[in-house]
Order: sequence, then structure tokens, then C-alpha cells
Amino acid sequence: MMLKHLRAATLVSAVLLAALTAYAWFQRDALRDTVREAVSIGAPFRLASSRGGHVDSGDLAGQPYAIFFGFTNCPEVCPTTLYEMSNVLEKLGDAARDFRVFFVTVDPERDTVEKMKAYIASFDPRMEALVPTADQLPGLASAFRVYYAKVPTSDGGYTMDHTATVFLMGADGRFASTISYGEAPEMREAKLRKLLGQ
Repeated sequence: MMLKHLRAATLVSAVLLAALTAYAWFQRDALRDTVREAVSIGAPFRLASSRGGHVDSGDLAGQPYAIFFGFTNCPEVCPTTLYEMSNVLEKLGDAARDFRVFFVTVDPERDTVEKMKAYIASFDPRMEALVPTADQLPGLASAFRVYYAKVPTSDGGYTMDHTATVFLMGADGRFASTISYGEAPEMREAKLRKLLGQ
């Protein structure tokens, strides 16, 4: 009799565990979708390009892209990030043939279009530098949840502190994911393949 009750209790526990597991998975997916809807990252933009003319986000409809904020005098984060993105683009090859990576300066006071053109030329040709005006930058940075600040240096000059994140935007123009500074190469590749529908 006791064995029968024990088996029944075990069966009930197993059923409850399965139900709780299914509910947890459902809640996780619902929460992920809710967070994505609640977190608004990105906004329309029209910025001067290192290739001449302007890049208008409205012309990017149907095309996923990546966008990263930094500056040409950046000692480590920016060149490292652009180098790592160049490597993954090369690895993706034709799968990312039309994919664009935008490097937006947070230091328009020093980073002219000409300077940005010379700087970005050291990286993958699918990368394009964009220069906002001093008036455009605050709103654009805020829309992409990007922090930046001018930091005085001992020589009387300044450097810039800024968010070290690559933002991945989907073909629908909505925020899709991020690539963190120093993220493992296989993770960068996996995220880009997912964004490109690979």
C-alpha cells in the first residue's frame, strides 16, 4: 500500500515538474519578447559619410546593419573593435557581401569627414564612417543608449569615454542584438549569421 502511494506521489511530482518547466520556458520567451518591445534602441538618422554625401537610415530598409560609436583618437577600444569586426566580415565572405558596418564618431569636434575617411580605410571596405554634427550627436547617442563624455588629459587636451558596444539592427530597422567589447569570435560570428538569416 505504501509503495503504491509512493509511486503515485512520484508520478504527481513528475507531472508537476514537467508543467512547471513548460511554464518557465513559456514565461522566458514571453519576457524576452516583452523586453525587446519595451527597449527602444535606435532612431532615424541622416549623417555625413566618409564615402561622400549622407547615409539616411530610411534607405536602409530591408538591410540589416551594425553601428558602433567611437572616435579616431581612441587608443584601444575602437581600433580593436573595428579590427575584430573586419575579421568576422572576412570570415563570413559573400554571406555578408551587402552588410554594412557604420562607425559613428562621438568626437565631431576633431573627427572631420576627411579624417574619418582616412581612419576607416584601414579596415574592411564594408565599413563606413559617419559624422554627426554637434547638434545631432546628443539625440542620436541617446536613441542608441550610448554614453559618451569628454575627459580632460594632463597635457591640456582631452580624450573621450564612450560605450564600447556594437549594435546590431535588423532588416526591419529594429534593434536585434549587441556585440560586446572583447566578445568571443565564435559568438560574434553566430550573432551576425543569425542577423543575416544564415
